[in-house]
Amino acid sequence: MIKFILSIIIILALIGGAIKFVATEESWSLVMNKGVALSSVQNGAIAIYEFIEALISDANKIKIVDSTIK
Repeated sequence: MIKFILSIIIILALIGGAIKFVATEESWSLVMNKGVALSSVQNGAIAIYEFIEALISDANKIKIVDSTIK
C-alpha cells in the first residue's frame, strides 16, 4: 500500500514538471523542484478527489430498472 501511494506521488510530481532531466558531458542527473513537486501533488490529489466525488454522485443518480418478465 505504501509503495502504491509513493508511486502515485512520484507520478504526480513527474506530470507536474517537478522533476527535470539534466545532462552534461560528464554526468546525467535528475533535478527536483520541491515547491513545484508539492504543488503538483496537491493539485493532483484534489483533481483525483473531485473525480471520485463526481463518480459517486453520478452513481447515486442511477435509477434501478426492473426488467424481469412476469
